[in-house]
Parts: sequence; C-alpha cells; structure tokens
Amino acid sequence: MAIPSTLKDALRPVTVVVGHYGAGKTSFSVNLAIDLAAEGSQITLIDLDIVNPYFRATEQRKVLEEHGIGLVAPVFSEVGTSLDVPSLTGRITPSIQGAGEGSYVIIDAGGDDAGSTALGRYAREITARGYAMLYVANRYRNLVQDPQDALENLREIEFASRLKATAIVNNSHLKDATTEQTVLQGIEYAEELSGLFGLPLVCTTVPGAFNMPGNISAYPIEPYVRTPWE
Repeated sequence: MAIPSTLKDALRPVTVVVGHYGAGKTSFSVNLAIDLAAEGSQITLIDLDIVNPYFRATEQRKVLEEHGIGLVAPVFSEVGTSLDVPSLTGRITPSIQGAGEGSYVIIDAGGDDAGSTALGRYAREITARGYAMLYVANRYRNLVQDPQDALENLREIEFASRLKATAIVNNSHLKDATTEQTVLQGIEYAEELSGLFGLPLVCTTVPGAFNMPGNISAYPIEPYVRTPWE
C-alpha cells in the first residue's frame, strides 16, 4: 500500500512505535515495514514487547520474511516459545547502529512501563542514529478514550524510555465493525490529541477497501495481525 507523504516525511532511520496496549502498534509496525520494503528500503523490525507474549511482531515472522524484512525478536521467541519471560537479544544494538540512508529500523515497543523501560536501555544509541517516535492512538481503546488519559500514557512512556514522541498516528478502529464513520470520529479524537500533545498528526490508518475524503492523510493497511481465533 502507498505510504502517505506526511507519514513518510515523519520517519527517521530509527522509527519507534509506541502507544497503549491494544492501540494497534504491532499492526501499524508490520504494515509500515512491509510497505517500506516494497519501496526498496532495507528494513529491520525489532520486537521490543518483552512482556506480553501475544499480538507481537514476532508472531508475523513468516510474512515479514516473505517480504525480505529482518526480524529481531526476544530471546525466547527465537527458540520457538512465547514464554512470558523478559529477554533481550544482543542483536538489538548492532541493528540500531546499522540504520542509515536507504534503510530503516522499526522498533515495536511494549505498551507499559516495562516495555518503555526496555526501550530506554537503547535511548543513547537511538538518539545517536536519529529517530522518530510515533504515538499510535486509538479512540476506542479502553483506558485512553479520554485525551487526558492518553497524555498521561504518553508522558509515562517518554519518562521511562528517555525519548520524546515526535508525531501521532491515528489508528482508531473497531476491528471488523469499523466503518468510514468510525474512522472519521477517530480523526476528531486524534486531532484533539495533536493539540494537547503539541505534535503533528501524520496519518490515519484505514482498511484498504475504504475510500476516504481526499483531505485525509489516509494510510491503507492490511489485517496481518489477527487474534488466534480469526
């Protein structure tokens, strides 16, 4: 799918994706990695969700590898288990340091303090390479439906990670019940966050079949990340 210019311009050699649990960070990260690879960029996706063993980028290993994307996963997942044990791999630092012209490292970070603290371990290397930190917002996600709660969530992430958010991605959806109206209402929420956070809203994700108004920076995404029963 085409990456809107507003999103593409917001990316940096190291692009960190953060947000509350269930906001859709992994879905966005996987789509972005695949679309950047389709444009000819060399992509490495780092799964830094070391606490939650479900809905992680690691679970999409097959589709990522099919698109030529390198995956850096938690240690235990590399041996075929989703055991819920925090585990970092020595491949993370070299991957970050290798980001540069013509290549991107996308970091799919965990959505709680533990995930943000793990991200903070690499703050110096990330800052040295040049980074973007995209906050994925979902109006329909419990616990962050109030913009003030979303702001508190962002500040906690920034404090623990020692990094600053640079832009907002609107990923407001209701899974299979998502309609065009659902997306439009999500934009209102994301624009409120933009003003509250003092950060630009760089795109709104939409199901690939939707035809949104031309004034919306729409990013069509595919449902690569699904629950086990879907």
